Amino acid sequence: MGGAKRGITSRDLERIHDEHAVAMFRHGMALLRNEASVRDVMQDVFLKLAAGRFPDPDNERAYVLRMVHHAAIDRMRRNKVRQDHASAAPEEIFVKSADPDREAFRQRLEEALGQLPPEQREVVVLKLWEERTFDEISRICGIPLNTAASRYRYALDKLRGLLRPTYEEL
Repeated sequence: MGGAKRGITSRDLERIHDEHAVAMFRHGMALLRNEASVRDVMQDVFLKLAAGRFPDPDNERAYVLRMVHHAAIDRMRRNKVRQDHASAAPEEIFVKSADPDREAFRQRLEEALGQLPPEQREVVVLKLWEERTFDEISRICGIPLNTAASRYRYALDKLRGLLRPTYEEL
């Protein structure tokens, strides 16, 4: 039934929220690095879902993540966030930990991710934390499959270099 369109109900919206909101938020944070902006993007996505007919895609999570991607890109263009992104203090993508060692590593990982170009950071978060395939990532981001794989490879190389001192400490 892939591709068939049907109206979306409030129950559908609740289910989509319950199943995908964390992934949507994490993906939005990877792009926008600002919690308030991500919440606005998520609200826009859910309003679009509620106002329209919902396609029944083969992979619903990839579909809603692609919606977040497009809404975030639109927001960045409108607000010229790309120019301000480098100077803005990034907010956390990952949950803080009470364990001091885990918290120190989380902070270093956040800093390292913050040093990646947004396009590479997006692919890394989708691949490692959302466990998306490169095919799904290419559809979510609207890029060729080889570009998704290359961005991932370049990002991992850079992260290895940035996090090497942390591993050597351990």
